[in-house]
Amino acid sequence: MDLEGLVRLVAPAVESAGLELVEVGFHREQGRQVLRVTIDREEGVDLDTIADVSERVSRRLDLEGFEPGWPYTLEVSSPGVERPLKAPHEFARRIGSRVRVKTASPIQGSRVLHGTIVEADPDKVRLSTDEGERSVPFGEITSAQTEVDWDQELGRSKTRQRSKSDAEGRKK
Repeated sequence: MDLEGLVRLVAPAVESAGLELVEVGFHREQGRQVLRVTIDREEGVDLDTIADVSERVSRRLDLEGFEPGWPYTLEVSSPGVERPLKAPHEFARRIGSRVRVKTASPIQGSRVLHGTIVEADPDKVRLSTDEGERSVPFGEITSAQTEVDWDQELGRSKTRQRSKSDAEGRKK
């Protein structure tokens, strides 16, 4: 079965759970075949959701008689906090998010852009970078992913912990 057929097989199991099928792929890792199914939704996915979808996908594959001819492991996961962006609608859903975009040709002197998504339409994405706004045609993008400012996140975490400690101290 080709990858498109596999997507057609897996998609109904994912979508019936109210989730988006981000990616399906076969990978060889440490001497074993891995069927990786990546899922997401606007508010993210938790471990219970991943377990439920894993069960749904596994049942669907079994019912349809999916047998690639070699043993494989099914892995269902979320795209993670620094997720890849591929389709225009994924960029549009993340307006205001920081991203790293790699392009086939330089955009105003650079093939790697870091910035915040300001606008996204079917043809291009507009980023606010330290050097100003940049418009990037989707046909030029070779890869893109969201970025997390880990220093900022660490600061938020410390602030939450201090607030929690202060609240606990007031209760005593």
